[in-house]
Amino acid sequence: TELAGEAAGIFVLEENIGPVRCAVSKHDGSTFAEFDLAKLPEPLELKADPEAIGAALGLAPHEIGFENHRVAFWSAGVPYVTIPVAGLKEAAKIRLDNQAWSELAPRKSEWAFASPYVYCRETVHHDSAFHVRMIVPGTPSYEDPATGSAAAAFAGAIMHFDAPTDGISQFWIEQGLEMGRPSRIRLELNVDGGNLASARIGGHAIKVAEGKLTL
Repeated sequence: TELAGEAAGIFVLEENIGPVRCAVSKHDGSTFAEFDLAKLPEPLELKADPEAIGAALGLAPHEIGFENHRVAFWSAGVPYVTIPVAGLKEAAKIRLDNQAWSELAPRKSEWAFASPYVYCRETVHHDSAFHVRMIVPGTPSYEDPATGSAAAAFAGAIMHFDAPTDGISQFWIEQGLEMGRPSRIRLELNVDGGNLASARIGGHAIKVAEGKLTL
């Protein structure tokens, strides 16, 4: 849907996880899109030892975790291993050992392993709440500059460890800085009675490529 000038629109996308409401607005030439979570995050069993998970990323035991945050396994449709680290220095040094990861990581499907989602409270931008990196395991592995499905799963970790108060809370998540493709995703949580009632992810979009398909 094309939005011209100062405009807004709401439509529904048919995704594998189900129908997803999307709200799009355009202001001063900048487009912002926001998606409701079709499925709220839930914890999954993680059998792997947290220290072994850290070692597969090149991290020492003392570099894993901060405050009450611990390694966990969350899914809001796509599962991720959420891995808190002490700070930006630790986040910058991670290097995924594919062999080690394949020996301990849980699977997200019959043919693929769940990806590590590394995060810390220390950020580059003062108005960001978390700094994150997401590595897709494989041969070769690669880093993703912005991962909405991981931010959706990460909402579970925020609820579990930070326990936001009732009402609406917004968290800006910075990602992709180490790979030179910076992004920011806004995660909005609606908490009612201490439980997550609804959530949405959003961000500004810029055109990075276009093409035409001739049929």
